[in-house]
Amino acid sequence: MKLKELSLKDKPLFKRFLGLDSHRLAVFAFENIYIWKALFKVSWAVIDNNLCVFFRDKSGCFLYLPPLGRKISPNAVKESFRLMDGLNSNKGVSRIENVEEPELGFYRRLGLSIVYKSCDYLCMRKELASLEGNRFKSKRASFNYFTKHYSFEYLPFVPSYRRECLGLYALWSRQRKRLNQDKVYQGMIADSARCLEILLKDYRGLDLFGRVVRVEGEIKAFTFGFALNPGIFCVLYEITDLSVRGLAQFIFRRFASELEAYRYLNIMDDSGLENLKEVKLSYRPVQAPRAYIIQR
Repeated sequence: MKLKELSLKDKPLFKRFLGLDSHRLAVFAFENIYIWKALFKVSWAVIDNNLCVFFRDKSGCFLYLPPLGRKISPNAVKESFRLMDGLNSNKGVSRIENVEEPELGFYRRLGLSIVYKSCDYLCMRKELASLEGNRFKSKRASFNYFTKHYSFEYLPFVPSYRRECLGLYALWSRQRKRLNQDKVYQGMIADSARCLEILLKDYRGLDLFGRVVRVEGEIKAFTFGFALNPGIFCVLYEITDLSVRGLAQFIFRRFASELEAYRYLNIMDDSGLENLKEVKLSYRPVQAPRAYIIQR
């Protein structure tokens, strides 16, 4: 079976399969899948009425999501492993990532092994829009400081801001790298920059919602996200100039305030980093849906 390389024209097909279930993990969105083209060769095939999405790099090939369909096909799982094994010199690399908890029983019945991977963090949107109570006292104070001490504009993102946003990301990455010398963390920042370039280049073709903040005429913050389903909105990027006090809290609160149609904000996973986990937990998530890896 020949795999097809992912392109923007595949979005309707992907949206149809992704919409067959109400997912809680942010990975189950075309926008999230598409920007990984910066780091992986992303390809796909429909096998026994299941959409199978393959990621491949120098380490090997794996299934980024479980087979997607009205019903998971054992044949699709079997054929996916056969395809991966044909591409991997080490068959131990062949695996299925980002399986949600409700599907684990299906894979157990197939005799496959289950390994915990990570979790996303879901917060109540109303809480983050209001920042009421002692739990959010420090974030509310930071928000208020920014609004009182800076001249700013909160604006919709337009593609003409692309170069400025990339410049801001470069500044933010230098600031972050000075604060955290961990090589894994710094590598993730570099990878995220490449994904951002894809996002900005193809912004018009993706169903993204973006905002920027200009301070004294310069873009000092931007954020992007997407709707996962009618109840959950995912915040994919939030980048600010760390020297501007309270700006991170400002753009996050304003963004949350605009998303009135959604009950939850998915603020993504912590990538296994304790410092990032602390930041996520400071927004008081109410759910932490888990992702698992399926192996043989």
